[in-house]
Amino acid sequence: MERQKKQKNYTPKEALIKAAVYCAYQDRTQQEVRDKLYSYGLEPDDVEELIIRLSQEKMIDEERYAQSYVRGKYGLKKWGRRKILQGLKSKGISDYCIKQGMKEIDPEVYEQNLLHLLEKKNATEKEKNPFARRQKLTYFLVSKGYENDLVQDAIKELEN
Repeated sequence: MERQKKQKNYTPKEALIKAAVYCAYQDRTQQEVRDKLYSYGLEPDDVEELIIRLSQEKMIDEERYAQSYVRGKYGLKKWGRRKILQGLKSKGISDYCIKQGMKEIDPEVYEQNLLHLLEKKNATEKEKNPFARRQKLTYFLVSKGYENDLVQDAIKELEN
């Protein structure tokens, strides 16, 4: 027999406290907070009111969220611009906030990330056929979100 977790309904005041803790733990998007508030059994009007209040108190700041998302994905995960952009759009971040977030990318570090990934992948790639090898390296870097022209330039540089 399956047990379902009994969902507790919160008052808007209780939900505000819980949502503030949720936002303090890490940056959140409005949609993530909205989903969390609905899971507390709140009415749509209460949810929107709390979203506005949390935004005014800077507990929710989508520009800050976009900036930290970009820093994390390009700095730690070494993602390219295209994959980061796609990730932010999928989270419902506005174009303005995305633009502000993308300013976090240092072009020199970005290129170093690309070259580092290429060298690492090249060292572990077992393919002997130069054409197939080049194709595999290209596919790997493009799937990481790097722009095709930058990938081609980096591969040419590696081959020389």
